[in-house]
Amino acid sequence: MSDSHGNGENLLVEAFPKDVRLVRSWPRHGAMMAGLDKSFAGAIFIGYHASTSNAKGVRAHTFSSAHLTRVALNGSPVTEAEFNAAYAGEFGVPVIFASGDDAAIAEIKAHLGEMDTVITKNNLGFHSAETLTPAASCDLIFDGVLHAMAHRAQRHATLITKPVTLELSFKNYMPAEVLSYLRSVERVDSHTIRFVGRDMPEVADFVDVVERYNPDLSP
Repeated sequence: MSDSHGNGENLLVEAFPKDVRLVRSWPRHGAMMAGLDKSFAGAIFIGYHASTSNAKGVRAHTFSSAHLTRVALNGSPVTEAEFNAAYAGEFGVPVIFASGDDAAIAEIKAHLGEMDTVITKNNLGFHSAETLTPAASCDLIFDGVLHAMAHRAQRHATLITKPVTLELSFKNYMPAEVLSYLRSVERVDSHTIRFVGRDMPEVADFVDVVERYNPDLSP
């Protein structure tokens, strides 16, 4: 299980059974999908949100609400779910279940196809929602995941053409200008850069560097 919200230390470790292994904190190769390999039967996305360009999503963003306005793979804008599905696809692992708000689930089904899902809240605004209680959400997610596992053979891995072209658009122009000093980075416009990686793990590592590097980093 990969703890991938905020500081990556949100899950109550002591509440899980002894045989559960958790991936926690940052940074880590693979970012949200760290620890995934070919041995997995499927990926389960819990608590997902809509992309930064979605006008209906609750707290909608793509990786960073503070810095990014667009993330694209091979020329097509993607959500975090699509990005992570493409990463899982590198290992032949399909996404079999997702939960989140109504806008997020609509995006996931539109781009990743029909699958078992649970809508835990309905959008009322960027910061507001009509939501189920945690207990009700957990019950629905538990039943949904069980059904998804039983029908996982119907899902197929998300495959992406390689090499993979990544584009990142920033709210401010300075990151695009400075990152373009790297010979592996092309500045597409005032706010956008392009990076070509040999596969999704390399692209994911590049995104992590862009998002997390700071000259003031210390142990």
